[in-house]
Amino acid sequence: MTESQKWFLLAGFAFGGALLYLLSPVLTPFLIAAVFAYIGDPLVDRLEDFKLSRTLSVITVFITLSLIVLVLLLILLPMLERQFLLLGNKLPGYLDILQHKILPILADYLGLEASSFDLASLKSMVREQWGGAARGVFNLLSSSGMTILAWGVNLVMIPVVTFYLLRDWDTLIERVHELIPRRYEPAVVRLAKASDEVLGAFLRGQLTVMLALGVIYSVGLSIVGLELALLIGMLAGLVSFVPYLGTIVGVVMAGVAALMQFQELLPLLFVALVFGVGQMTEGMLLTPLLVGDKIGMHPVAVIFAVLAGGQLFGFFGILLALPVAAVVMVLLRYTHERYVGSRMYAEGGEPPA
Repeated sequence: MTESQKWFLLAGFAFGGALLYLLSPVLTPFLIAAVFAYIGDPLVDRLEDFKLSRTLSVITVFITLSLIVLVLLLILLPMLERQFLLLGNKLPGYLDILQHKILPILADYLGLEASSFDLASLKSMVREQWGGAARGVFNLLSSSGMTILAWGVNLVMIPVVTFYLLRDWDTLIERVHELIPRRYEPAVVRLAKASDEVLGAFLRGQLTVMLALGVIYSVGLSIVGLELALLIGMLAGLVSFVPYLGTIVGVVMAGVAALMQFQELLPLLFVALVFGVGQMTEGMLLTPLLVGDKIGMHPVAVIFAVLAGGQLFGFFGILLALPVAAVVMVLLRYTHERYVGSRMYAEGGEPPA
């Protein structure tokens, strides 16, 4: 590659990054549609193996995915809304328990005055801010016609773009393949296949693991009798893409909620049992079966990728962070492999005197 070609490639990457940054507010529905198309393409290919046409296979998969998403939204959203409102109603009572039962014990243990822990202002702020936030969201949705219009456009665009991407997915991949310079084609194809394995493991496997863990935690906490079981369980499942983070967040939140609700120590044992079962199920069954060891991302890298994506591109960046990080990991492994096999690594520098 000549020097001018290198500069041209660098300029292309810079221009693409700047364009992505500028268009990030409108790219979210396209990214979501691309994720759905990527998840659904292997299913379409399998149906084609049964001698169905591409269009009929796409329609079958598209309807199936649409029904699954619709059922999840119709079931989960009202339940999560009730849980959120319940949390708002319970918070002042939880603060009362903390003020009159837990903090006096803590003050005696630390040798402090119990009156130094005054949560009256905090309770007042919770009541005002929670209600204000709820009213703000309601007013925004009810008075802002542009917001409603934007949501409506996105809801229409996502299934439409998903359908067309699913129908033309193989054609698009082939067109991109044809554009690769023949000299670099073997290496690019190898990296593309490795990236596809990592992305497939994450998008098809890890998302399924997260949903399964959310269901396990929610059902288990419901059996324990926790009122906020669904909210805490789904949140713990959602953040479980970082190893052990879902368990830590879930145990802390469920433990505090159980202590406030039951005011006994025994339910804490049942909470720990629920998350212990979930962790064992994930480690011995879900992750090996659905994800395997293809992702190989360090937890710190996962956290940094999500935070960096959110900081740079907002919600669009959060959606894009982990898939991009997974591909970057593939490129880094390839670079490390090339370096270890290079003459520079084999010969090294001059030994120190």
